[in-house]
Amino acid sequence: MCSVFSLKPCSNVAISADSSITESSWKRNCVSATARAQVIVNVTTAAPNKPSSLLLKQLGIPHSDLRVEEIVERQSSHNEFYRSFSTDHEVMSRKIKPKLDGEFLDESYERCREICAEYAKTFYLGTRLMTEERRKAIWAIYVWCRRTDELVDGPNADYMMTNSTVLNRWEERLEDIFNGRPYDMFDAALTHTISQFPLDIKPFRDMVEGMRMDTWKSRYQNFEELYLYCYYVAGTVGLMSVPVMGISPTSSASAQTIYDAALYLGIGNQLTNILRDVGEDALRGRVYLPQEELAQFGLSDRDVMSGKVTDGWREFMKAQITRARSYFNLAEEGASHLDDASRWPVWTALLVYRSILDEIEKNDYDNLNKRAYVGKGKKLLMLPLAYTRAQSRPPTLLLP
Repeated sequence: MCSVFSLKPCSNVAISADSSITESSWKRNCVSATARAQVIVNVTTAAPNKPSSLLLKQLGIPHSDLRVEEIVERQSSHNEFYRSFSTDHEVMSRKIKPKLDGEFLDESYERCREICAEYAKTFYLGTRLMTEERRKAIWAIYVWCRRTDELVDGPNADYMMTNSTVLNRWEERLEDIFNGRPYDMFDAALTHTISQFPLDIKPFRDMVEGMRMDTWKSRYQNFEELYLYCYYVAGTVGLMSVPVMGISPTSSASAQTIYDAALYLGIGNQLTNILRDVGEDALRGRVYLPQEELAQFGLSDRDVMSGKVTDGWREFMKAQITRARSYFNLAEEGASHLDDASRWPVWTALLVYRSILDEIEKNDYDNLNKRAYVGKGKKLLMLPLAYTRAQSRPPTLLLP
């Protein structure tokens, strides 16, 4: 289990890429966010020997601790003077205009398109409605994220997990991409995208940190820890995408508010991935569920590994699903503030991912032995609904 791009191996995507995040640095990141609640979900349960009502807290990591506002400031600036005179390396690196052959660049984007069309079919259909410049940029970002995920969750994952230099080299390669020195055609597409849109390097670096986390951490004590992981591997995707998607000129919401909504969509997607893949992850010795919350429902790793669906497990899953849905609700409030041409793919992804939670419920909460999925027919039926939602006027946001 890694990011929202953990679907199936992506063939013919060569990766040459190493590990600086440690358990001690992880703990330091979490300490600063142990007492602040973003959302509290009331969960009513009838599980045996349990209180009739349990509060499942969404403690999360305050976005100020994640320095999200810095990303928003840099990515929201369209002032060339700001970029020209800034001393911040992360901003200055974007000034570099890569010299890329036109035919080679066209081929690079075409390969990115093919990968997106193969492994994200429904989302890909939505991107076709975007302007050419925007859809090509989204394809390039998608492919970089997928390749990053494959480092620890792909066919060569066993080697990658034991080789401490792989992710370090991959991050150095990211620096080269932002400095106009792509290594291959996929890198070239992202390098060109960076020159066309105000993308900041921090969300990309943070995603690499999430991959590092997967090389040493297989348990999460509480939701604060899990939230940070979800931010690294999926919330960052939302932050990368907003500058490309664009914000509606009729939106009265602040850029920070819209970025928060995009981040929440990534969190909701990743929490849904985790709930969908509990059984598969358990076979790999991984439990992406908060240990404290398992204990709150009288459960432990032993129950996860047993594959037995009990009443206690069902009540625990109801609580987890309620929380995941709350993040989709927060994301929904921001989706209609994006540029008109970008809303349909976002709404499509939101509706499809949220419906995975419905499928878990239809499977009687048996995600220990069954993998919930949304069939092609249901996905296609969601396209008209997503399109209708995409036509709605930007509402007044009430995000926390």
